[in-house]
Amino acid sequence: MPIQTTIAYEEIDNLLLDPENPRLGRQTSGKKLSQEELLNEMAQWKVDELAISFLENGGFWTQEALICIKGPKPGKFTVVEGNRRLSALMRLRDAFDGNPASPKWKELVEGRHPSKGLFKQIPYLLAPSRESVQAFLGFRHVTGIEPWAPSEKAKFIANMVEQGMTYDEVRRKIGSTKEAVRRNYVAHKLYLQIEEQANIPRENFKDRFSVLFLSLRTQGVQQFLHIDLNLPPEKIKEGVPRKHQKALQDFAIWLFGDDKKLPLFSDSRQVDKFGKVLESADAVSYLRRSPIPNFEVAIRMAGGDLPESIERVHEAADKVEEVLRVAHHHAKNLKLKQAATRLGRSTKQLLWVLPARNRSRGPAVSIGSIR
Repeated sequence: MPIQTTIAYEEIDNLLLDPENPRLGRQTSGKKLSQEELLNEMAQWKVDELAISFLENGGFWTQEALICIKGPKPGKFTVVEGNRRLSALMRLRDAFDGNPASPKWKELVEGRHPSKGLFKQIPYLLAPSRESVQAFLGFRHVTGIEPWAPSEKAKFIANMVEQGMTYDEVRRKIGSTKEAVRRNYVAHKLYLQIEEQANIPRENFKDRFSVLFLSLRTQGVQQFLHIDLNLPPEKIKEGVPRKHQKALQDFAIWLFGDDKKLPLFSDSRQVDKFGKVLESADAVSYLRRSPIPNFEVAIRMAGGDLPESIERVHEAADKVEEVLRVAHHHAKNLKLKQAATRLGRSTKQLLWVLPARNRSRGPAVSIGSIR
């Protein structure tokens, strides 16, 4: 049964904040919190910005009607889409009633009067169940115009999978890709495991969940954690096998940091190099034994800087070839000669270093062999 298309109206006292809202975060979502406790949790969502808009524009926007389901008590409705809007109205009503949540809310309503029906005629659309709203919420907040934080998206996707939906069914529901759905599910399961197994401060997770998600695309991370993303959800539900919990704990500290160490790297663009590091036994051994491991050192030990080195040499060769086309026009220029001499010395040194480490692979290339 689909969401109703006819807008109905309800007063604020009959509308309830949703304790299962993914935006609340894993530590709060689903807990038995009172409406006042939920409202306090939602204070960090910048609801005052919405409140100002309601006051400036004469009320609640009908085109942004809430989506509700019936219950949990007769005559009450739980808001499954629009909790931020409802919490803004609740804060406004409290401020107009002389119970502002803070001086900011007191100042916000000073000299103002609520528009007619602001708290008595709130537009909403009725949905028959939470499940009937999943496709809409998935598109709007996972792939659409009002995205949740990465960990919130993953939790929403994981809930759908654990309700029995396949990766492909979830993909179609939310308008994503099968690979993204799969990685979000696995990332969420790892996140739950890390919370239980590693001593990581919760605040460290907030801004780093996307790095966890991205790292799962690398073969090195999958091998190190002994997880197979190609397994069906029921086979991967437990995440990292018990006998590899030490690997999970090390991985968590390197990725998120703890109360003693910073994360191994801060730029999410480094996840591919991180994967290469975890493929190297020598690099992993270095990370484990070093009190303060250095990511660049680990990359070098893993040979992860080789592709970049090769690319730089190619770039240098390209630039030299460009200069060769015009160098004869400036044959007597002293600065150009000095730059070329420097280049020659560096190239000779590079060619000397490479054969010294690869004598078993063939004869050394001499500087005089370059044509």
